[in-house]
Amino acid sequence: MKIRRVVQSLGAVVAIFSLYFLISLYQVWNTGRSADKQPVDAIVVLGAAQYDGRPSPQLQARLDHALELWNLDLSSYIVVTGGKQIGDRFTEAAASRKFFESKGVSSEIIFEENSGKTTYASLLGVKQIASQKDISRVLIVSDPFHQLRAKLIAQEVGLEASSSSTRSSVVRGADAFWHNLREAVGVAVGRIVGFRRVDSWTN
Repeated sequence: MKIRRVVQSLGAVVAIFSLYFLISLYQVWNTGRSADKQPVDAIVVLGAAQYDGRPSPQLQARLDHALELWNLDLSSYIVVTGGKQIGDRFTEAAASRKFFESKGVSSEIIFEENSGKTTYASLLGVKQIASQKDISRVLIVSDPFHQLRAKLIAQEVGLEASSSSTRSSVVRGADAFWHNLREAVGVAVGRIVGFRRVDSWTN
């Protein structure tokens, strides 16, 4: 009888955590469909790879979408994020700034968070900029699979955040599916232990 109760208890625990994971996975997918267009103080573009100052296709998709939102007059500022990898000459933030400036956006209203190498570090840096510039509401632009974790991190560091996902992401098909699974794990664990603690493997 004791063995049976142990097995039943373990089964119940597995069932609960499986349901919790599936809920998180659905929320990752559903948040990725977001297209918020409410006025905010700043549009925040989360960084991705750049190649010697030129945005990667993934970063370019984010920038193109952010520019569309900017042209709707939804915000007063743009915040670009992302540091650089070893050997790089430029930061992701610098590549993003260059893009917006080439499109006629004044450099005075573009702020750089140029040291973060993870989503948590970048959004923590955005919070510091927001505190200095009296920014409270931000609109996060990133790939669909990334949005839920980014919003939850933003809330954890003290930002009021909404999100708008790029529809031209180069992460598609099976690759997008695996990214969604990975993000669901990160969200499920991060909600329990805090997102700073899972930052090293969720990026």
